[in-house]
Amino acid sequence: MLEATRWLLGAGILMWMLAWLGESAIGVNWGTVSFHKLKPSTVVGLLKDNKIPKVKVFEAEADVLKALMGSGIQVMLGIPNEMLPLLSTSPAAADSWLRQNVSAYLGKGGADIRYIAVGNEPFLTSYNGQYQNLVMPAILNIQQSLVKANLAGYIKLVVPCNADAYESSLPSQGAFRPELTQIMTQLVQFLNSNGTPFIVNIYPFLSLYDNNDFPQDYAFFEGTTHPVTDGNNVYTNAFDGNYDTLVAALSKLGYGQMPIVIGEIGWPSDGAIGAIITAAKVFNQGLISHVLSNKGTPLRPGAPPMDIYLFSLLDEGAKSILPGGFERHWGIFSFDGQAKYPLNLGLGNKELKNAKNVQYLPSRWCVASPSTDAQNVANHMRIACSVADCTTLDYGGSCNGIGEKGNISYAFNSYYQLQMQDSRSCNFDGLGVITFRDPSVGDCRFLVGVTDKGSDSSASQIRCHWWILLAFLVIQTISSFSL
Repeated sequence: MLEATRWLLGAGILMWMLAWLGESAIGVNWGTVSFHKLKPSTVVGLLKDNKIPKVKVFEAEADVLKALMGSGIQVMLGIPNEMLPLLSTSPAAADSWLRQNVSAYLGKGGADIRYIAVGNEPFLTSYNGQYQNLVMPAILNIQQSLVKANLAGYIKLVVPCNADAYESSLPSQGAFRPELTQIMTQLVQFLNSNGTPFIVNIYPFLSLYDNNDFPQDYAFFEGTTHPVTDGNNVYTNAFDGNYDTLVAALSKLGYGQMPIVIGEIGWPSDGAIGAIITAAKVFNQGLISHVLSNKGTPLRPGAPPMDIYLFSLLDEGAKSILPGGFERHWGIFSFDGQAKYPLNLGLGNKELKNAKNVQYLPSRWCVASPSTDAQNVANHMRIACSVADCTTLDYGGSCNGIGEKGNISYAFNSYYQLQMQDSRSCNFDGLGVITFRDPSVGDCRFLVGVTDKGSDSSASQIRCHWWILLAFLVIQTISSFSL
């Protein structure tokens, strides 16, 4: 056992050295919470055309993993928080999950799954500790499943954490939240023994959005009139300050040299004040240039993050808007794979390349009839926007200024496209009319849906996997009672 532990520690140090010798890699998050989904094969083509080498997905969707097979793209595969109660208590469920969602896609010509992300920001303060004590038991069960499948030497377990897991007024004083100290100590010990990085999600946009006193220029990389002075170190952007706060927190646990991967970072382009295309371009380009310069941060000079996963690849028009309408507009590409702005990822292409062979519905839209009385349409708008995405109409959104009649038309069309242009969905008690003339105005784009019919297959498969895993737990429970 002692020799095995020594070997694991040695392997961990070697992986750290190899990781830090290379240049930071730029990857993306691929979320699929969308009303208008591109075919997974189209998205994989988009990744390859843009030479994006790494992707993080949030759950095991069969059609997504199949599309990634043979692509050469390295995958970080997520496990939703909702699965942690089961996976933390049932080794059999962990075995089953791994067999169905990982082993089934490996092998020659298979998917290149490098990491399994156990939970997604499970230590968020808003969860009130709901998942806190489930993370390590789930990790240990899945690790044993990897060992049994002879995959532990290749696939590593990580836990993407939100930046609210640590806190401080100055970077050098960073520390994990007191209630997380014990579990974070256990987690970083596990990560260290397996040569695995710490994953953190950093969002300067949210700092700006949630705090009216936050200096706007400090959120970007162009220099600031509000630098943060911390001893001999001066911070000119929020990213470096946040990153070094984590470095200090890890140092307090004795792991100040642990590699760090940025699991999510980006800037939304619509749906709120400050969420605009120009800001998204300036932030993302500034971030990429900053990281690829290998300048590092004051506490880690010359040592930038091991990898960065931009959030996100595509807009997700069905995401919850509880945090704000901007949640549906983080993509560097719109829902249909079209680049929103020029962006050099530092991967060989000077600009983003659009998705190819996207199949759209016919060029027609649903708009308010010229005779529509705006006073009688409020309920129809409310119904349309409760189902479809109308977040660009929000204050600060790209369609906020198109007028009352324009707002009605936008809501009607969003619903109409969601219903695959069924003519009945443009009735609205005679208030809607179908037009073949694009009603887009300035930066306000009236969308036309895509025709992918197979986007629900993976969701049904996930539901099936859930039932199988639950069945395992029931069988285990029955067996224990019978004994």
